[in-house]
Amino acid sequence: MNKSITNILFSGVGGQGILLASEITAFAMIKAGVDVKKSELHGMAQRGGAVVAHMRYGDKVYAPVIEPGSADIQVAFEMMESLRYLPLLKKDCKVIVNTQKILPLSVSTGGEEYPSDIPGKLSERGLSVYTIDAIAVAGAVGEVRTVNMVMVGALSCFVPVEEKIFLDVISERVKERFVRVNIEAFRKGRDIIDRVKAEKTV
Repeated sequence: MNKSITNILFSGVGGQGILLASEITAFAMIKAGVDVKKSELHGMAQRGGAVVAHMRYGDKVYAPVIEPGSADIQVAFEMMESLRYLPLLKKDCKVIVNTQKILPLSVSTGGEEYPSDIPGKLSERGLSVYTIDAIAVAGAVGEVRTVNMVMVGALSCFVPVEEKIFLDVISERVKERFVRVNIEAFRKGRDIIDRVKAEKTV
């Protein structure tokens, strides 16, 4: 396996803006001069089903699909979705988890229970877990649909791309009237994870 390649897994459910988040990240990588490949699975997106995007970047990337046990970073837009793809994660994977819960039909109808203490379960596996209440942050900036930019901001703390490049890509890829609020959401997500990272190193 090429050690110069980094693998990022985006996971969540339809309607959370996961595909736009992966596109913003991919274009930021390209603008930074990094080779990147991306693959998406979103057939159930409009029904609230699981959505996942694979992204691989590095000096030279030939294929977009992340092999089992090789994801370096997971960006989970919904808590339970952080568990769904555990077989793809490295033992020391960084997992950025939005604490939002979106109950699947099997849970909302009483057939199954929503897992408890998901961050704890992830930590028990030796994963580096970074939780963020992205929906609260998005609400604070005045637009709950910016959850995806909060998560991109959080992710930006772990990739070799300058903040300005992300901001330029957001300005280019988002409708003009939504640029300001998306940038604000991005910055807040980045600031929160920067603080958490600093606390972990103390």
